[in-house]
This record gives sequence, structure tokens and C-alpha cells, in this order.
Amino acid sequence: MLKNCVAVLLLIASAVLAQDVKTTPQPKPTIRELTLENIFDPKAKVSFAGTPQGGFHWLDDKTFAWPRTEDGKVVEQAVIETETGSKRVLFNVAKLEAAAAKIAGVSSEEASGFAKQRSWNVSPNKKSALLTIGNDVYLYTFDSDSMTRLTSSPGEKEEVMFSPDGRFVSFVRENNIYAVDIATQRERQLTTDGNANLQNGILDWVYQEEVYGRGNFRAYWWSPDSTRIAYLQLDERPVRHFAVVDHIPYQQNVESELYPKAGAPNPIAKLFTVSITGTAPKEVSTESYSGADFLIVLVDWSPDSSKVVYQIQNREQTWLDLDAADVRGGGAPKTLFRESTKAWVDITGNPVWLKDGSFLWLSERTGFKHLYQYAADGKLIRQITNGPWEVRTVHGVDPANDWIYFSGTERSVLGTDIYRVHLDGSGLKRLSEAPGQHNANFNPSFTSYLDTFSDVSTPPSTSLHRGDGTRVRVVDANEAPMMRDLHIAKPEFVQVKTRDGFVMEAMMIKPPDFDPSKKYPVYEHTYSGPHAQQVRNAWAGQTYLWHQFLAQHGVIVWVCDNRSASGKGAESAWTSYKRMGEGELRDLEDGLKWLTSQPYVDGSRVALSGWSYGGFMTSFALTHSTMWSAGLSGGTVSDWRDYDSIYTERVMLMPQNNPDGYKDTAPRWAAKNLHGNILLMHGTIDDNVHMQNTIQFIYELEKANKPYQLQVYPKSRHGVGDPALVAHMRAAMWKFIEENLEVK
Repeated sequence: MLKNCVAVLLLIASAVLAQDVKTTPQPKPTIRELTLENIFDPKAKVSFAGTPQGGFHWLDDKTFAWPRTEDGKVVEQAVIETETGSKRVLFNVAKLEAAAAKIAGVSSEEASGFAKQRSWNVSPNKKSALLTIGNDVYLYTFDSDSMTRLTSSPGEKEEVMFSPDGRFVSFVRENNIYAVDIATQRERQLTTDGNANLQNGILDWVYQEEVYGRGNFRAYWWSPDSTRIAYLQLDERPVRHFAVVDHIPYQQNVESELYPKAGAPNPIAKLFTVSITGTAPKEVSTESYSGADFLIVLVDWSPDSSKVVYQIQNREQTWLDLDAADVRGGGAPKTLFRESTKAWVDITGNPVWLKDGSFLWLSERTGFKHLYQYAADGKLIRQITNGPWEVRTVHGVDPANDWIYFSGTERSVLGTDIYRVHLDGSGLKRLSEAPGQHNANFNPSFTSYLDTFSDVSTPPSTSLHRGDGTRVRVVDANEAPMMRDLHIAKPEFVQVKTRDGFVMEAMMIKPPDFDPSKKYPVYEHTYSGPHAQQVRNAWAGQTYLWHQFLAQHGVIVWVCDNRSASGKGAESAWTSYKRMGEGELRDLEDGLKWLTSQPYVDGSRVALSGWSYGGFMTSFALTHSTMWSAGLSGGTVSDWRDYDSIYTERVMLMPQNNPDGYKDTAPRWAAKNLHGNILLMHGTIDDNVHMQNTIQFIYELEKANKPYQLQVYPKSRHGVGDPALVAHMRAAMWKFIEENLEVK
């Protein structure tokens, strides 16, 4: 999150010493046309979107840290004063590098890298940060530029964090939880039973991916008073292993991944609390759920640290309980209330506590996600927001508990706006102005916030606002002048009704020199999964440039969100229940019927394209419909029995309880009905949607004598990330599109 200011100083010094040398900067050449090279080639690609900034972090109410980047690299760790706009640096880069370089085994290059991190594990008082160097944890204090070694033990330290009071640092090592007293560097082992099969304080793949959020493996939570830790224990012994093979080394590297497939045994979850003093952990009773297969989906603490508050769901996620266990007085846990719907219950977050002990809660019980207030005992006080729109994110409540700040879709489902509303539901006000995507980052007291804004054709920029929405100043304009030079068409948002009257949102990009008298082929992009909008008035990065590239070559780009992916409430997503793919296909067909009825569209030249759920949808469409002449299917699910238990069973139930639903929606079992040409793409070490899916599908295609094209990407997981392989993949996709849509 920072940059080497030494380099900047050297550049300034060089300019002073060479004042007599006058040079005229050469203007960058104007680029009008997009190419595969200037979008994707790692050596030739152009930063059309400018340099969008991110990683902003509030240090207090009046200052925020900004890891300012140029060309994708951190050049400065700036601190901005909100009142004046003045800038300083968070710490002395040279001194941090010098302190890190003194550590045995750390090269000067590695030391320099520590100073250029994009994100920092900062202490609660914002005066120090944690660095993991080798297998040990160090504390770097900004003011004194000092480095303190906190651990001196073998083994990787995972999920390192400060206690809320900043006195301790905790981490997981070899599936056990430890805490270090910062003042004395004394290490305490808080759990002792962790091993290869019993994980304390750290999540496995499926809990991370489907419950707590991709990339978040931490499964322990400090109490607000820093005296206890609540943690999950996952018993992995029932879970079956899946082999993920990297074929590139001479001796194949085989990963043995814990991966519960739909219908197969899940890990057994237990919840414990442990005192920081090192007394024996205490299990939170789940006796009321005994004999059932359940998930512990979120964990939190009451503000006074007296209760651990957690959420439990049944395996098929048709209900969710909010429970509270008294860690001081003991006694059986209490269920505050149960959420249920006519389909599944999505996780909506932890309670947001108010100063009177009541809390805010997000629920989709009406079919739309809205705010509710509950008393501490679980009694409903009121519904705060309502209507045919959604509250997407609750940012928090001001100290007076007067205003609730949130992001939602009240103005338009195509974007996300910033709002505030009184606790009693009155005074709802939209704070953001321009239509599009507004991402808010509030200071601790909710008197100011940073708004990062974009729309479908405008890359992100960031501005500072007061709590009432008034703009104070632009923080990062990111004008992206090269976008203005491109010869591209403005995307058009349209609405299309389905056969039963549901209004779908769609986006069309026409060729920049569009001629309504001509007939154009169509490239249709889809994802189609529940709650996964693709039609959004927001910047989409390289995907947007790819679509404009196709349009420049005479292809109409079409994106139409089926109702379950529309973002129009849970009631729309529930239409996928037990039969993923079928309702989605009907909606996509209805959207395409409207498009191909336009006089400028050639309905005989239409390709459908998607990855992951979009890959499944493409494979399903080409085996269950004749409306598309070709398809590009990446990372496809060819049989939902191949995918993980938590995601799949949420929508499809267990295979044992919905055998026909699984069989009827599996593209592999309909391979003989393939219509049109298909390009299949998959990463060989995909640990999310295993390449097994594509292998199973092509096996059935071959037995049915159906032709297909295949591109595999070694050392690539669920998304192809290596820039060279991405460039290859896009070139392969373009060649397939050129040939199958007869692009001239």
C-alpha cells in the first residue's frame, strides 16, 4: 500500500541538477481502435481505464491512508487530511526498508517489497502494523521506525490479527490458535487438539468459498473487551478428498483437496470460546440441533462481550437461526428468532448493534432484502425499509444512533446508491447523485465518506463527501483520457418482457458505425446464476473493452439478465429452486427472441458465452435449445453433483432429495442433443469447478459423435490469471467467434 518516496526525491534532485536541459514531452499517440494486443497482451496492453485507485483506509475521523498506485504499482503510502486536503506519508519508506533488511535472510528486494504493500494489518490505534517475514510475525511502529519480532517459532502463522485493545496478536499455526502479548512477546497456545483432520480457527475450502467469503479463511473472533476468542472447529474426517493435478512439473504435483460434493459428507462444525489467559476451551452447546446435519454460518459477539452470537442453518439452508450463548453466566443458548422463506435463506450478515442493546438485521423474508430492528431478546421492533428494491450493504450507524447509512437499489437496480434513513424509517435520502455504481467508505463517526464512482463507460474515480452527501473535493479524478479517444459506441440499456411479463434488464453494444439496414451477428454474454447481475451501470474493466472490441469488428454484444440473476430481490432468485438452468434458459430465450426480431440482427449467427455458472448455462442452452448457433463455455459445471455441497444444496437440495432435478439439469446427460459448435475452456488445476466437469462432458459428446473444440490452461484455477494465458485464451475465443459468426 505504499511507494518508495526515495525514487521520487531522486527524480526531483536530477531535475534540479539538469535545469539547463529542456525537453518537450512527446504526446502519447491517439488510439482509436481496440486490439487483442492493446487490451490483453502483457507487454503491449494499454491502460485505457487510467489508474483507478483503491485500498483507502480511515486512520481516524479526519485522516485516511491511500496506497497511491501508478501502472499497477504502489508508489506512495499517502495520508490525506480531510479538512485541508494536505498530504503526508504514513511512514519513512527508507527506514522501513532498512529495518526489514536487518532481519536475517531478507534481501534488499524483499525489504523494498514490504514498503510497497497494497494493504496493511494496522493496529487499532493506527500507530503500528504487522508484517509476516519468513514464518514469523513482526511489529513495525511508524513513529519510531522500529521493528519488533513477536514470534520465534517454526511453522507458518496464518490469519494474523490484533486484539481489539491492541495488546495481543493472534494467529493460527498448524490448526491451533495462539496469542502473543506484544509488551512481553510471550506466546500462549490457546488450543491444543488441532491436527491435519481437526482445524481450529481456520476454515476449509468450502466454508471459505460459500459461507464466510472467498479469500477469508479466518474462523476465530475476539470479544470486544479482548478477554476471549470464539472459534470454529472443523472436523474434516468425514470429508472426501479430491485430487487436483498440476501436469507441468516432471513429477506431477497432486493436491489432495478437501471437497464435499453435493450429497457427500460435510465437515462437522463446532463452536468454542477460550479465555486469553489460557484456560481450557469451552464448547458452545448445539444440543438442540443434535442428530441434524447443520452449518455454523456466522459468529459475532454482543457489544458487552457477555454473549457469543452466532447463526446456524440446516444443511439444505431452508432456515437460519440467530442464537446467543452467555459465556459468563452459562446456561443453554437461546434462539432469538428463525428466518425462513419459501425456498432458501441467504446469509445477510451479522447484527449491527445499537447503543441501547437492540440491533439492526437484514432479511429477505418479504422477497426483498430490507432492514429490521430487533430488541436484544430477539423481539421484532420494526421494519425500517421496504419496497420492491434491496438494501445491499449496511455501512453502520452514527454515534447518536440517529442515521443508518446503507447502499441499495431504490433508484435503479442497474446501479448502487448511497442512502441514509432514520432509525424509525423516516427521512430516507439518497446521498449519491450521478446514476451508476457508488462504493462508500465511511469514517468511524459517519461524518465523512469516500465515494468511488463509475458507470458503464466511465472508469472509477474517488471523491470525499460529508455525511449529508455534500461533496468536499475530488480525491482521485482518474480522467482516463484514452477512453475518450476510442472509436466506440455508447452501451444502450433496454428492458425486455418475458413470456409471463417479468421485465428483464438488458444491455446492447452496437458497432460504432452501426448501419440499421445491415444484418449483424450477436455475441451474448451471460452468467445467469442467482443474484449475479451482469447488466449493471458500472465499469467492467477488461470485459467492457473486450465487448467493445467485438463491436468494433461488426458484432452486436448482448447481455440480458434472466430473472434469477436480475438483482430484483430474492423472490426473483427463488425461481431457480430445485431446477437450476431451466427457468434461466426460458428467460434467455425470451430475451433473444426480442433481439432477433429487430431488423438489424441476423438470428442465424448468435453465440452464447459464459464462465463458471455462465459456462454451465452455455452448455445447458446448447444442449436444450436451438436458438444459439455456437457457444463458448468456460469452467463449466456439467453436472451439479460434481459441485460443492453448500452452494449446490442451497438451491438444488441434496441429490438424494431431488434426483430428477440433478439429472435433468446436467449438460453431460444431454450431450447427444448438442446444437451448434462449442468451445470448451478449463483451467487444469481449477479447485473450485474441477476440470472433471469438462472431461465428463466431452466423454458424452464423443460417445454421441458430437464435435467440440477444447482449450485447457495449465496452472490455472477457476479463473485464468496468467497474463500470457489470458492473451492466448482471448485470441482463441476471437478465432472461434470469427469462424462461427462469419465475422467479416
